[in-house]
Amino acid sequence: MDEETQSGDENGRAGEDVDEGDVVESESSAADTTDGSESANSPKPTDGSGSDAQFDAGEQPLDVDDPSRNKGIEDPSRDDSDGGGESATSRGDSSQPESAEPVTAEDIDIEESIGPEDPDSIRVGDSTAGTTEVSLDEVVLDDDDGDSQGLFDDLLSGEPIFENKEVLRPSYTPRELPHRTEQINQMATILVSALRGETPSNILIYGKTGTGKTASAKFVSQELESTSKKYDVPCEVEYINCEVTDTQYRVLAQLANKFIEKNQDVIETELDELNELHPQAVDDPTALAGSAYETADEVESRIEELESDRDEMEPVPMTGWPTDRVYSTFFDAVDYRERVVVIMLDEIDKLVEKSGDDTLYNLSRMNSELDNSRISIMGISNDLKFTDFLDPRVKSSLGEEEIVFPPYDANQLRDILQHRANVAFKDDALTDDVIPLCAAFAAQEHGDARRALDLLRTAGELAERGQADTVEEAHVRQAQDKIELDRVVEVVRTLPTQSKIVLFATILLEKNGVRNVNTGEVFNIYKRLCEEIDADVLTQRRVTDLISELDMLGIVNAVVVSKGRYGRTKEISLSVPIDETEAVLLSDSRLGDIENAQPFVQARFDN
Repeated sequence: MDEETQSGDENGRAGEDVDEGDVVESESSAADTTDGSESANSPKPTDGSGSDAQFDAGEQPLDVDDPSRNKGIEDPSRDDSDGGGESATSRGDSSQPESAEPVTAEDIDIEESIGPEDPDSIRVGDSTAGTTEVSLDEVVLDDDDGDSQGLFDDLLSGEPIFENKEVLRPSYTPRELPHRTEQINQMATILVSALRGETPSNILIYGKTGTGKTASAKFVSQELESTSKKYDVPCEVEYINCEVTDTQYRVLAQLANKFIEKNQDVIETELDELNELHPQAVDDPTALAGSAYETADEVESRIEELESDRDEMEPVPMTGWPTDRVYSTFFDAVDYRERVVVIMLDEIDKLVEKSGDDTLYNLSRMNSELDNSRISIMGISNDLKFTDFLDPRVKSSLGEEEIVFPPYDANQLRDILQHRANVAFKDDALTDDVIPLCAAFAAQEHGDARRALDLLRTAGELAERGQADTVEEAHVRQAQDKIELDRVVEVVRTLPTQSKIVLFATILLEKNGVRNVNTGEVFNIYKRLCEEIDADVLTQRRVTDLISELDMLGIVNAVVVSKGRYGRTKEISLSVPIDETEAVLLSDSRLGDIENAQPFVQARFDN
């Protein structure tokens, strides 16, 4: 048969077996007309009914009569609309629809797996209709327009109460600290010697939580650094929270890396200036007039020296080095150039408790070895007795100056809250009784300003969630209950298992009407609970110690009562909400296995 007839027959068969929109474009090759058989290089029909022959690598049959058809062989997936293919009519295939798009075998498998295309859906790649090519994912997911479901629309509809909520955060350092002027002035008079290039005395700051110790120290530090820049005096303050950085290695490594980073910045700045000056000095020696260098060679030598210093500054890893190497690196970094450094150690008692006083001893003795710089230590603690555990040499050098921050009273707390509220809330967002009530609640807890700020912020958040226009007294009382509950939940959740069992035994007794529970009754229920969950049973003396620990945490109230000839015992009562505390305890995987605690409570009366 001739070429046209053979090509038309093959394409006709392919067109009959393929659905509309899934037509596979097949190309015929030159046929061997002498023996009437098809060439071994003819392409395999994609409908699965033809020959299994494939092209050999590097051999492609060419259509001599119509070279444009060769492009279909090179890229079967090319769209006819690109101008590189041919129409079905020119190939003699009248059975193929004009809107059909050439697809690969992989596409056919995907489309067959999801079922036939909906005839009413948009056709893909219909060049005659002017539509654009759409991928399969776009066709399947075109019902998802990407619009939100309005989850936050209702929440954003109300007017916000806060103007700047961050003002009420403990991390915020205000521009003015009411009722701390005396302590701030005292710190300033001690640290002013740093601005004269002298070594300031070491300072220890004492005070209970929320008395403004850290905020005042940071305020003075900011003023010190800004004043040093104003008078061009090298003075720096480095802050370390010893609650987090609680070992000698970590403290020295953190300090060393901070000073290395600052040294590198200074080196880079000087290198930029010298690299700009050096070519000018080579061309014109008068360019060095007014500088510290007389020749271009001196500038080049200084550049090499700075580059060498920069390359030798290796940051300290957080683990892995010997402590003496870390100390040596910190020593070299801080003494690299002339400056006065104030190291502020917040929660310094945590560092001493965890790692001893070696860090404080090394830091307090460094000044005798430093050549260029000077170091002063400012320690902040809420433990008035932590210095009792220090080496006498450290205590004498560290406690050169001591400043005590007394608790705030209710009137002082009211002034602090009013000062912050003016910035934090919008105008007329607070009723008149909100701030006095917050101050009164906080004053009951030893004058904690941090607690007062948290209370005011939480009350504002509760009002905003309820889409209220103003913060009222009811919001403050809700916030007080919420903060108290959050504290109890966190403390109870982190208790050891044995303490949880003791507390659970106390709750079971009180829930069943028992008042003034004594230690023996708690121990009886405790033993049964331990047997139920297969836990070790401690002695009654140890259980008494656990009750004392719960009393110290404020979860229970244990009072020693004398029974006369029968000795003394502890009468125990809960100091926290029963239902919420029980829910936290039962969330523990071991205590949650107790299905029915009632028989254990009855055992108290049996014994």
